[in-house]
Amino acid sequence: MTARVIAVVGAGLAGLRTAEAVRRAGWTERVVVVGDEPHMPYNRPPLSKKILLDGAGSHDQVALRLRPSEHETEWRLGSRVVRSDLDARTLWLADGSSLVYDGLVAASGVTSRRLPESVGGVRRVLRTVDDAVALTTALTAGARVVVIGAGFIGCEVASAAVARGCEVSVVALDAAPMTVPLGPMVGAELGRRHAGAGVRFHLGQGVTSVGEDLVVLTDGTRLRTDLVVEAVGSRPNTDWLAGNDLDLADGVACDARLRMGGTPAAVAVGDVARFPNAHFDDVPRRVEHWQIAADTALHAARTLVADLDAGEQPAAFGTVPAFWSDQGVVSIRSFGMPGLADASAVLEGDLTGEAAIGYTRDGALVGVVLLGLARQTGAYLRRLTAELETAGAGSPV
Repeated sequence: MTARVIAVVGAGLAGLRTAEAVRRAGWTERVVVVGDEPHMPYNRPPLSKKILLDGAGSHDQVALRLRPSEHETEWRLGSRVVRSDLDARTLWLADGSSLVYDGLVAASGVTSRRLPESVGGVRRVLRTVDDAVALTTALTAGARVVVIGAGFIGCEVASAAVARGCEVSVVALDAAPMTVPLGPMVGAELGRRHAGAGVRFHLGQGVTSVGEDLVVLTDGTRLRTDLVVEAVGSRPNTDWLAGNDLDLADGVACDARLRMGGTPAAVAVGDVARFPNAHFDDVPRRVEHWQIAADTALHAARTLVADLDAGEQPAAFGTVPAFWSDQGVVSIRSFGMPGLADASAVLEGDLTGEAAIGYTRDGALVGVVLLGLARQTGAYLRRLTAELETAGAGSPV
């Protein structure tokens, strides 16, 4: 009898954790992981938080440890999946090969969003370990660096560049750094801290053009530069899923148990998945946090193995998202979904020092952000989790 196959598209953290989780869920047959990068799975947060600061790095420095298993995982690296047919349960790869599967995991993540080609110039991004290694050689003392985008990646790059002696300008359309995820009050304070460390902000501005050593902004400002880093968001890798009657408007829309479009034996995990979170509501959203990769992997694996083996279905997926960001001038920890809030207020401390900020939606707590206060991490996470459970925000569907 031919062994059945679970195919995992994506060899990052989410793909690795799902491959491990299907084994824990009882799957003993083949698992094949396909990845477009040549590297085995590695940890992405240190790319902007450590490698850029250290000024050196390699894949070995960020490689994820593979957990031992009596059942081998097959790795097909360096070849991208270009097309899929969910009805025929078949994948086609860029190297011309195909893979017939029984169960499918979409763990294909995201790529860096880019400005239009008409902007011109050489614009670096930070998404892969190869990107990070290349950037470390360019962040030399005295180099003029322009960062386009004031989100988490943009501000982490700016912080690392300042620490390495670069002259740094950050350009963004927003009125303050990190406004979308953290709100205007916290964003303004973080902007103040970065400016105090030497970052020059050009906010409310777009980029008209990038030349060999010049960036021109929409208000006519001309910034001399030796290096341009583009950090304007991400784009979910869903092209390979086109033609399967799925909602791919922003990642791939999933049901409450992480099935893609409700399709049996086909799940999505990590950055590419757009899912409802039973702790909040039934609206599918993408959440690009490191911790979400592991949480969705564990849940999707149970769904997938239950579909394939006619087992008991798990409950609707629910989690309290969490992430951290170290930016030199501040260490940020976030719990819940502050972006859903309609109000925010300081719960403890001083906004200009160490502080806890609470985020509420219709009066109910949906998120907490800590600026410093590392010792309070557990307490605030427990408080938020308890309040979400008490409020009964969201319900299994």
